[in-house]
Amino acid sequence: APSEVVAAEAVCCLNRAMTTLRDIWEEIGIPEEQRLERTDTVRKHIKGLLDMMVAEEERLKERLLKSIVLCRKELDTLCKELQLDSFETEEDCTILQMEKKLRTHVEVLQKQKRDRKQELKALQEQDQDLCDILCTALFSIDTGTVPSLEDLDRYRRHVASLNTLKEQRREEFVTNKRQIILLMEELDHTPDTSFERDVVCEDEEAFCLSKDNIVALQNLLQQLEGRRALNEAVCAELRARIVALWERLQIPQEERESSAVH
Repeated sequence: APSEVVAAEAVCCLNRAMTTLRDIWEEIGIPEEQRLERTDTVRKHIKGLLDMMVAEEERLKERLLKSIVLCRKELDTLCKELQLDSFETEEDCTILQMEKKLRTHVEVLQKQKRDRKQELKALQEQDQDLCDILCTALFSIDTGTVPSLEDLDRYRRHVASLNTLKEQRREEFVTNKRQIILLMEELDHTPDTSFERDVVCEDEEAFCLSKDNIVALQNLLQQLEGRRALNEAVCAELRARIVALWERLQIPQEERESSAVH
């Protein structure tokens, strides 16, 4: 293996260095006793350096093993919260490969958890706004846990249905409001109740689109239409009596035409 070749080269470098040192000491004329001391100093220095490197790599190994334990624990918790199957890893992985796979999967599940909670919060805000407008009950969901994908899907469909209902009621309100205003003008009727004033108010967004309000709106429209129909019937009867009187009194056509505009 390449690492073994590099290790052998390191040993060769050490041997060459020791040989060179011995040659230098011999050339200088350093006594054997001092050579021994210097050689021992080199040995201690090299041993200390290697021990430090070994200890550092051992600490790395311990950190990786600790990270694996923590990641497994975190994965178990996340899988339960997200209602997912337990994460299985290949047993023939090295420590480094195992740690990276587990850590990467933890990050993926943490993102899923954040995304679900953020979507839940957004849906709750939309739901609250729609419930305020429609006077309906909030969607029932456990906010103390991470929502499942099925829960989020049901919540999305619920909010979508409320949006549809809101648009339907808004369209019905706008249509009926237009007819009510025309009828009030035709009947010379001034809004005299708080509900009638809310209906004809220019701020259409402020009108509560509750079921009761929509029913009340329909009833108001029917009442005004009934009053108009009654007035039309009275007018028709009066016109008929006028025509009969014209005939009886033999009123000229020119005089009749001057009054026909009414």
